[in-house]
Amino acid sequence: MKKKKISLEDIKDMEPEEKLKYEIAEELGLLDRVLDEGWKSLSSKETGRIGGLMTKRRMSEKENVAE
Repeated sequence: MKKKKISLEDIKDMEPEEKLKYEIAEELGLLDRVLDEGWKSLSSKETGRIGGLMTKRRMSEKENVAE
């Protein structure tokens, strides 16, 4: 069974955590590839970079809320 392709409109309706992942992929210039071929098309280096930036951003958001 083939998965439905995700469009830019679908991203707007996602949970904040999932939306963040797509936003970071876009910032790194990887969003087109993710939308066309899926997350499996990325290398482990690329997915690790996305995960690292997600963690960094969540930590900075928590620090901003605590202040």
